[in-house]
Amino acid sequence: MLNFEVSGNGREPLVLLHGFMENLSVWDDMEKTLSRDFILVKIDLPGHGHSDLLAKVQTMEMMAEEVKKVTDDLDFEHFHLLGHSMGGYISLAFAEKYPEKLKTLTLFFSTSLPDSEEKKALRKRSTEIIDKDFSLFISSSIPGLFNENEKDILEGKIKLAKKTALSTDPEGAKASQLGMAERPDRTFVLDNFGGKILVLTGRHDNAVKAETLLKHLPDRSNIKAYMLECGHNGHWERPEICAAILNQELLHDLPKNLVF
Repeated sequence: MLNFEVSGNGREPLVLLHGFMENLSVWDDMEKTLSRDFILVKIDLPGHGHSDLLAKVQTMEMMAEEVKKVTDDLDFEHFHLLGHSMGGYISLAFAEKYPEKLKTLTLFFSTSLPDSEEKKALRKRSTEIIDKDFSLFISSSIPGLFNENEKDILEGKIKLAKKTALSTDPEGAKASQLGMAERPDRTFVLDNFGGKILVLTGRHDNAVKAETLLKHLPDRSNIKAYMLECGHNGHWERPEICAAILNQELLHDLPKNLVF
């Protein structure tokens, strides 16, 4: 089973899925201000943190099944699910197969759209770079995930992101890149999901273009989106704001489509 940690004594289970080359520690800054009404479940995804690699190609569906094993082990019948970046792709795969298990679905700097052909090719080429020099791959890719306009004040967080990425199993990184390249368009999941859908995006996100994502969001009353002044890593760049939004939106009802 995947490595995971549970904290809090609340009544609302919130399962947190990190992104590519991250681990469950990335939620530490947000955990400080998340509501005490939550039971937080932080999971190390396959090939990341202390969780073992599953296969040479780790599909989103495969990883979603492993997440299901954790929530079944915890006897969660109904819970909130949040995924950052790759974790969001896995959350969508989970929601497609097990919608009845979810109270809410949060795409946290993630998207329901598939990779472009160019992005797929880039992911496949990256596996060769990871083989040759994993540290070079990390040092060249991580800084671009943060808001370019705030690199000076985010220097410590960028170093932390690099350190976290270096702790990832290189084989897990390659397997996840190949799995992400295979994922389909899952916008239909957002169209069909009956619970609340929360979307957090970054105005300066170079990995998930906010305008493109918001343009393709279904116009439904259960979907609400926020655009923040940050890059791809709201959990490190704007942890207090992100936690406050989760506290409000997952535990209370507010007007839809509030974007700022």
